[in-house]
Amino acid sequence: MKQSYFIIGTDTNVGKTYVASALVRHFANKGHQTIGMKPIASGCVQTPDGDLLNDDVLALSTASNVAAPLDLINLYRFAPAIAPHIAAEQVGEIVDCEKIKQAYHHLTELADVVIVEGAGGFLVPLNKHETLADLAVTLNIPLILVVGMRLGCINHALLTVEAIQARGLTLVGWVANQVDADMPVFDENLASLQQRIAAPCISVVGWQNEVSFSTDF
Repeated sequence: MKQSYFIIGTDTNVGKTYVASALVRHFANKGHQTIGMKPIASGCVQTPDGDLLNDDVLALSTASNVAAPLDLINLYRFAPAIAPHIAAEQVGEIVDCEKIKQAYHHLTELADVVIVEGAGGFLVPLNKHETLADLAVTLNIPLILVVGMRLGCINHALLTVEAIQARGLTLVGWVANQVDADMPVFDENLASLQQRIAAPCISVVGWQNEVSFSTDF
């Protein structure tokens, strides 16, 4: 089995890492050699050995049952918790989608399943000319969308789905993740999304609940 998925979100702080880590464990528990990759990470902290490490990268690595060098699973690491293209500019770096693709292909040689987690929303800039959507096109692997269930999520989700379709990419499923504990009419919002998104809803995650997948990938 060789399979990869690109986990994207309707926004930042919608639970991409939570879902991506659960997906890594899902495949590892099925006996597949599985590794998580987060190519670009802002908000990193300095480790005792002087490197930069992001909590999301650590979560993915902890869930993985395949080890790989940090420079493969997280090429671009920035200390400020800001948009990646701005963080890169501040340190004189340019995020290169082709370099990320090369690292991704190295990981596919080490593992059966590679779970790639994006940064921010689908159209977050990576450099002066490219967005995360361009990276998705470069990698050309199936997408899973994490919808942060809160007020405004329907618009954000449908715009993201439209942007995916416009690029000819494949959305294989989406996750409804409740990020607002007091979200009104949750069930009605969920039903509205299920009616309008052709791809299956593969998990409905209540506030701070565990992720379980209804679809056998």
